Amino acid sequence: MLRFAGRETTRLLQTGDPDPVEWLNSAGSSPIFLTCEHAGRAVPRALGDLGIPAEEMERHIAYDVGAEGVARGLAERLDAALILQRYSRLVIDCNRPLEAKDCIVTQSDGTVVPVNADITDLDRSRRYVEIHQPLHEAIAVALDQRQANGKPLFLVSVHSFTPVMRATGAVRDFELGLLYNRDARLAERLAEHFRAANPDVTVKLNAPYHVDDVSDYTIPVHGERRGIPHVLLEVRNDLITDARGQEEWADRLAGPLRLAADRIEGKA
Repeated sequence: MLRFAGRETTRLLQTGDPDPVEWLNSAGSSPIFLTCEHAGRAVPRALGDLGIPAEEMERHIAYDVGAEGVARGLAERLDAALILQRYSRLVIDCNRPLEAKDCIVTQSDGTVVPVNADITDLDRSRRYVEIHQPLHEAIAVALDQRQANGKPLFLVSVHSFTPVMRATGAVRDFELGLLYNRDARLAERLAEHFRAANPDVTVKLNAPYHVDDVSDYTIPVHGERRGIPHVLLEVRNDLITDARGQEEWADRLAGPLRLAADRIEGKA
């Protein structure tokens, strides 16, 4: 049994369901710490197919297309620790607080998710306790350990965005977004170094959206509250649908990220 807000719940995840948290290079030497909250598309067996066609699980509504490959490439190039989340954002969005309307969506970019309709508080509790909490507890423990060592620390959350929203037709005509809220240090320096190395790429700050305390979780909770320089990366997903694109973008981002961190540390 699990406890949530004083109540006991039976388990959602069963034998054979993947662990929500995956580590890569946990002892990495880089001061840069990577997260990828929307890496996976797993669905607990108990939830079946969520009531949606299989092809919907290929879209950005189910996961951040290509983000895992970019994050893994960055971890390798930077010798950075990376923590990945394995479950689909249609099960629960691990980059939203539980109280956010879109933490568990009933509809996403024109697609209705029948299993999430009229979800009970108990069912929300199960998803939060078994999928959301383990991810952020693991991030918190890792960051606590690194801060206790007194070494520089930078938080980078890796995501991707769709170039066109199906429901509204909105077009995102740029390649890279660098997001933040109250602390622009890493985003602004990364933008400067990235543009210098990639003059052919359009970079925007706080696009395709702006980080805040309701629409995001990792940056406000693990970055801002700790005072760690941070940035949320958004790469346009049609550029990273295959391994070649993911490798290219890991190459593009690794050097500027290193330079931006060095500059904040006073090394450059």
